[in-house]
Amino acid sequence: MNGAQALMKTLVDSGVEVCFTNPGTSEMHFVAALDSEPKMRAVLALFEGVATGAADGYARMADKPAATLLHLGCGLGNGLANLHNARKGKVPIVNIVGDHATYHTQYDAQLQSDIETVARNVSPGFMRTSQATADLGRDTAEAVAAAKGLPGQVATLILPADVSWGEGGVASAPIAPPQPAVADDATVAAIAQAVRSGEKAALLLGGRALREPSLLAAARIAAQCGVTLFAEVFPTRLERGAGLPAVERIAYMAEMAGVQLADVRHLILVDAKAPVSFFAYPGKKSYLVPDTCTVHTLASPVQDTAGSLQKLAQALGAANTAPVLQAAHRPDRPKGKLNAPKVCKAVAHLMPARTILIDEAITSGLMLNVMTQGAPRHDLITLTGGAIGQGLPNAVGAAVACPDRPVIALIGDGTAMYTIQALWTMAREGLNVTAIIFNNASYSVLNVELERVGAEEAGPKAKSQLDLHGPVLNFAQLAQGMGVHAVRTDEAEGFCKALEYALSHPGPHLIETVVPESLNATKRKVLPWLLRSLPNLPKPVARALKKKIAP
Repeated sequence: MNGAQALMKTLVDSGVEVCFTNPGTSEMHFVAALDSEPKMRAVLALFEGVATGAADGYARMADKPAATLLHLGCGLGNGLANLHNARKGKVPIVNIVGDHATYHTQYDAQLQSDIETVARNVSPGFMRTSQATADLGRDTAEAVAAAKGLPGQVATLILPADVSWGEGGVASAPIAPPQPAVADDATVAAIAQAVRSGEKAALLLGGRALREPSLLAAARIAAQCGVTLFAEVFPTRLERGAGLPAVERIAYMAEMAGVQLADVRHLILVDAKAPVSFFAYPGKKSYLVPDTCTVHTLASPVQDTAGSLQKLAQALGAANTAPVLQAAHRPDRPKGKLNAPKVCKAVAHLMPARTILIDEAITSGLMLNVMTQGAPRHDLITLTGGAIGQGLPNAVGAAVACPDRPVIALIGDGTAMYTIQALWTMAREGLNVTAIIFNNASYSVLNVELERVGAEEAGPKAKSQLDLHGPVLNFAQLAQGMGVHAVRTDEAEGFCKALEYALSHPGPHLIETVVPESLNATKRKVLPWLLRSLPNLPKPVARALKKKIAP
């Protein structure tokens, strides 16, 4: 074997069966080796951010890593944002980055760069440059093991061209990751005592704690002891819908999160971090846990969440308690002129069971959570790292991982343009994806943030940086140019018909919805005032306002 062939065999033997690629000259021996391994599926992306985001979406749904293949430091740079999202979501990815031959780097050729420095941003736990063909198989096995091991990570393996083409490659056997431990007896006893104290307690679930086994154990504790169930603001993957326990997501806006946490005295973390504000704002706290609240950790990201919650349930006498499950409910079919809430309503009305729902609708998705909570059981993927341009690539990866399940991706117009090339990959692979684009011709969330940060009155130059008019984008035409069936509509009935068609015919499909901003200029003016007032309002009033603005 040459090095590339040894790498390929090691990947497949270790359970990595899909590679999302955007190769260049340095990676040609890896590309050639794809034909030596029939078990490896190669999916071409036209932009590195699509490849990395697709690997992220794949791993979230497959529960195992895919590989990426990127071209040198510049290709890694192009794919960095979605690797950042994967890192924040604790998603396993084997990130393979080609490099110049080892003897060529001394000449500082045009594409020479410090790949290791760039890679450390997204791979602080495993980043390695393979130095010899004979070692490449072992390096690959260790990269896969690092990616798979809890908490899950982006493991970057840098592949010099001569290490790839050199003879003497040896495939390495898979390395089994260590089994996660459950919470120890002392931790469980201390948390059980806090729950029994009579003070308000809440479980904050993140990561793997938002899957069915952990959710059911947490719901038993909630039913037995009156504990509140919270989910992190942007879950990596949340299993939800009719027949599963409902959890309340922590709000994106710090002021609203403060309302949710105001009277909690014991916050119990399960594969989650204590909540912090997404950004810093003048005169406002960054750490959102009240000063009167004690934070406990039941299970860290490297521990067994389901086992730890079941152990706590046993300690609290809740092991056999019936959990409260979400009742089945669909909203009515919307009518009239289309707006963002009506799009969310139609999705909830029509989505099939086992849908994979990808939410990067930003402000247009404010009503998605509440509209779909009683829909048939589904998975929800969200923007874990805040770097927009994740949704369409995630849809590619999720559809590759689960070809028998419908994927519906709800995407804002601004974020869609970051990785619009994903549509071409959907068409090339014939993926079962329906992309719904909210075209409100605005970076609406930035208009909201402009008001919240207390910036000076915005003039025409400032406002123009947040406006997508002139020209208004036409996503239906863009999609058709990349081989995706697409329609454009501004009527609720037209949207419902388009979605019904998409869900009953092979994909991919794109539905462009022409809608007004969910938070128009008047609402944006009022919102900062409302947010400032929340801490001073009676708690029931504050909670009602929070539910009205962001249910």
